[in-house]
Amino acid sequence: MNYEMENYDIAIVGAGHAGVEAALAAARLGCKTALFTISLDTIANMPCNPSIGGTAKGHLVREIDALGGEMGRAADACFIQSRMLNAGKGPAVHSLRVQADRMKYHSYMKKICEDTPLLDIKQAEITEVRAENGRVTEVVTKLGAVYKVGAVVLATGTYLRGLIHIGETSYESGADNVIAPVKLTESLKALGLPMRRFKTGTPARVHKRSINFEILEKQEGDSNIQPFSFETNREGLENKVSCYIAYTNDETHRVILENLHRSPLYSGKIEGVGPRYCPSIEDKIVRFSEKPRHQLFIEPMGLDTDEYYLQGMSSSLPEDVQLKFLRTIKGLENVEIMRPAYAIEYDCVDPLAMRHTLEMKAVKGLFGAGQFNGTSGYEEAAAQGLIAGINAVKLIKGEEMITLDRASSYIGTLIDDLVTKGCSDPYRMMTSRSEYRLVLRQDNADERLTEIGHEIGLISDERYEEFLKKEEMIKEELYRVTKTTIRPSDELNELLVSRGTSPITTGVRLSDLIRRPQMFYADFAPFDKKREELPYEIKEQVELKIKYDGYIAKQNEQIEQMRKLEKKALPEDLDYSQIRGLRLEAIEKLNKVKPHSVAQAGRISGVSPADISVLLVWLSGGNRNEN
Repeated sequence: MNYEMENYDIAIVGAGHAGVEAALAAARLGCKTALFTISLDTIANMPCNPSIGGTAKGHLVREIDALGGEMGRAADACFIQSRMLNAGKGPAVHSLRVQADRMKYHSYMKKICEDTPLLDIKQAEITEVRAENGRVTEVVTKLGAVYKVGAVVLATGTYLRGLIHIGETSYESGADNVIAPVKLTESLKALGLPMRRFKTGTPARVHKRSINFEILEKQEGDSNIQPFSFETNREGLENKVSCYIAYTNDETHRVILENLHRSPLYSGKIEGVGPRYCPSIEDKIVRFSEKPRHQLFIEPMGLDTDEYYLQGMSSSLPEDVQLKFLRTIKGLENVEIMRPAYAIEYDCVDPLAMRHTLEMKAVKGLFGAGQFNGTSGYEEAAAQGLIAGINAVKLIKGEEMITLDRASSYIGTLIDDLVTKGCSDPYRMMTSRSEYRLVLRQDNADERLTEIGHEIGLISDERYEEFLKKEEMIKEELYRVTKTTIRPSDELNELLVSRGTSPITTGVRLSDLIRRPQMFYADFAPFDKKREELPYEIKEQVELKIKYDGYIAKQNEQIEQMRKLEKKALPEDLDYSQIRGLRLEAIEKLNKVKPHSVAQAGRISGVSPADISVLLVWLSGGNRNEN
């Protein structure tokens, strides 16, 4: 029996990383918001590794922060070890990663949600989303409570019809033995959403006392810690734990191969498609049989627990086999499993069913975010949740929704990949996915997105003013450096020669010296007499802008060309079979995706440059009259 409850502007279904960001954005922007979760104890839960960031993922967290999201601040408040990955490579691939305290992160986000005005948190399972005349109207709980809503964000993670696999045993459940919703999928199908089945997994958790740390390779955090949030003060940040590295060996591989028949992954029991870039250990050993060993990272789950996470050892093998192969690894000979590894299958939507706004094409006011959209990772989820929450508000207020293009951010790249190319397996963000990665560095996320966040209303006036001051300081120092001449001296030439670059005989502009590959801005402090002491972030930006100005200029030219094609809009109701000259494959793909612009059409797999030329001619009116 159904019964009426209160009305909300926006309902968020699921309180993982996508749901929390969506809910916070919606409420902070003035909409009465309900955040529905099956358990209050799993808000912003980290059922996999409690880490934030990593390659390309760190970029996403910085961008979330620049737009006014919460993940960066939470990671800074809850980290126990911080490292900048790829620090020895170019700045485009530098990516911050932290190991977080799992329970502290959950508590932090739960309290933030509880303290946010206009945001109500409700422990309830949503079983139905209702719509009238193609627009969302209500959500219904398992108990029969009916809530009238103006918009809905689906952020169900891996819980929707979740099915856990551990060896020969399978049972309905979400991560951490939380109830798996089973009825919502049918409701979504009835609304016209194309649903499918994906799979992911997680390693075993083991007890600290059973690990021989003395013979493991220790991995320390950075001494100079950089925060995720541009608001966080660098002073006082410190690492609290060490992480460790171990390796599989021939015996490990033998045990796994001998028990493959007991793996649901190889027995055919698992139907869902798993992540290509984060395979299980049994999948690694089969696919990369030539490798003599595989790396695993042994990382703490928090300061107040003895649980350790075995990064790189996801598995769906039986518990007894897990224990057997783990004990073949140096340092884990006496390991005790606290939680066995498992694989989980779950329902998600085909992202081709969405627009760039993350609104479903079939139902107005219905948005998707996170693993529900076919992605993997906390960071990808949070980024989508933020955009979905913002656009749900825009819809309610009758304002134009925001879209971020590929040249603006990794968030824009992520969403464009999803809605343009779709995904055949859980999508993971990587730096290689961006053709503009030299411009989209993690260090300049605020430069790219803070103004947008301020215009939306998630960046305060105070923070925006601080950002403008920073930009002015960068501009002034860049001007000074380009106008400053450094005279030759024995000390300077000795430094230059020691770095493998030529000495100078006449005065040289400081900017030209910094531009040398072997030299850095900080190197010239003793010779730059008028230099003032500046914050690290200012010096970093000055150096990068000088060193890479030529490459950045070329990339900006490419961006300009792309944006010209983005302005060439295509009608959403266009029947591409009516345009002469398009190939059959292109017609099929274009009719499926319904691109909003010529630029997006060009990114669809199966649409050739010749097809794009046909579209440009059609848009110019060259053959419109014939069709």
